[in-house]
Amino acid sequence: MQSESNSTHIPGELAVSVQHLGLTYTTTIDRRPTLKARVRTLGRGTKHTRVVRALDDIMMDVPYGSVLGIVGANGAGKSTLMRVISGILPPSQGRVEVYGKVSTLLALGVGFSPTLSGRQNVELGGLAAGMTRKEIASHFEEIADFAELGDAIEAPMRTYSSGMFARLGFAVAVTVRPDILIVDEALSTGDAHFKEKSLNKIKELRSDARALILVSHGLGTIRDVCNEVAWLDKGKLIKRGEPNAVVDAYEKFLKVGKSAAIDEDI
Repeated sequence: MQSESNSTHIPGELAVSVQHLGLTYTTTIDRRPTLKARVRTLGRGTKHTRVVRALDDIMMDVPYGSVLGIVGANGAGKSTLMRVISGILPPSQGRVEVYGKVSTLLALGVGFSPTLSGRQNVELGGLAAGMTRKEIASHFEEIADFAELGDAIEAPMRTYSSGMFARLGFAVAVTVRPDILIVDEALSTGDAHFKEKSLNKIKELRSDARALILVSHGLGTIRDVCNEVAWLDKGKLIKRGEPNAVVDAYEKFLKVGKSAAIDEDI
């Protein structure tokens, strides 16, 4: 469920409510038979199905004025949760209520057409986010300047590096001035200068009474930017609370301690 966006929001007002959220899907595994079994079944393999509980009874509220960090190992359900909140995936159980306009940066270049120029993709991205052509035109220079693409903004995006994709995607996502911004690992690509610039932009949005959800393996970034952290593991919400407390518990779980390797935003 997504409600209409308000022009202003009060810190503490509810932005996202996740209630008993579950997502289950079924995968098929094609097992190759042994020679003996192949002869017995005339060469046919056997297919086995496996039920995967990607999200399991997740409960959380995200208020305006907050930055919620999401941590967890690969396969914990972080990206799946973001896709459900964004409306990309329907839940199997439970409910998600979103009170405002959502802008998502879930992966590099999602929604971009590689055959179109950067300029054309900015226009498409703005329209998809609900901006008028006049609003897009008035913000285009701001987007182009933030992305730092220079003349490449007029080139087809198939000629872009992954870093260029990331810069333009982030520039569009933050410039549409969303009520709720979801960023999933998009800050892990790019040079140090752009990472710092992006983090400063997120801090700016944080001070603007918006709601941000940031997924990252960079625990140093999570500690620095977020005012609350949720730790997922195997689709379950393990712990949620103050950033240092949750990240410390997660690091202890990983048995790596506070090493530079895990704190580094990679």
